[in-house]
Amino acid sequence: MSVPPAEIQDTPQPRLSWREALAVYLEPATLRMFALGFSAGLPLLLVLGTLSFRLREAGIDRATIGYLSWVGLAYAFKWAWAPLVDRLPLPPLTTLLGRRRGWLLFAQCLVIAGLAGMANTDPRASLEPLVWCALLVAFGSATQDIALDAFRIESAEMRKQAALAAAYQTGYRLAMIWAGAGVLWIAACVFGISQVPLILKNRLPEEGADEPGPVSPDPGL
Repeated sequence: MSVPPAEIQDTPQPRLSWREALAVYLEPATLRMFALGFSAGLPLLLVLGTLSFRLREAGIDRATIGYLSWVGLAYAFKWAWAPLVDRLPLPPLTTLLGRRRGWLLFAQCLVIAGLAGMANTDPRASLEPLVWCALLVAFGSATQDIALDAFRIESAEMRKQAALAAAYQTGYRLAMIWAGAGVLWIAACVFGISQVPLILKNRLPEEGADEPGPVSPDPGL
C-alpha cells in the first residue's frame, strides 16, 4: 500500500554522523559504480578528441576530420533506442546475467571490438573501416550509458543514489583525462599513436556485479 504524501513529509529523517555519511563511498556498490563510470568515460573522448588527433597525425584533411566528428551524435540520440535497452531481453545474456548486466556485457563487447578495429586500421590506407569502427564504439558506448543509468537506479535504495551518481561521475571524468592527455603521452612514448585504442581495452568491470532486483521503498521517505 502506498504511503500518503502527508505521511511522507512528516516522517523524520535519520541523522547520520560524518563518518556514517562518508562510509557509503567505501561500500562495494559505490566502488563498483566508480569502475563502471571509468569504463563508460573512456570511449567518449576516443571517438572525439583522440581520434581527431590521430587522423591529423596521419595527414587527413581538416574537412574530413570535421565530418567524422559527427560520430559523437550517437550520444545525443541514444534516447532513440533507450526504450529497447530498457525493455528488450538479450537471450541468452539476459537469462544468464539478467537484463541490465546482459546489456552491459553486450555494449562493452561492442566497444572492445570497435577499439580493436580502430587500433588495427591505418587511416592512410583506408579511412572507411576506421569510420565504421568509430561508429561501433560510439553506439556501444552510448548503449552502455543507457544500461548503466538503469543499473545504478535499481542497484541501491534512494538514499544512496547521490553517492552512486557522484562515484559514477568521478570515474567518468577521470577516464576522460586518461583517454586524452594521459594515454596519448603513454602511447607516443612507448607504443605509437595507432595503439591507443588497444591500451584502453579495459577489463569488463561488471563481472563481479550482481543483477539489481526490485528496489523496496525507502523507509526514511
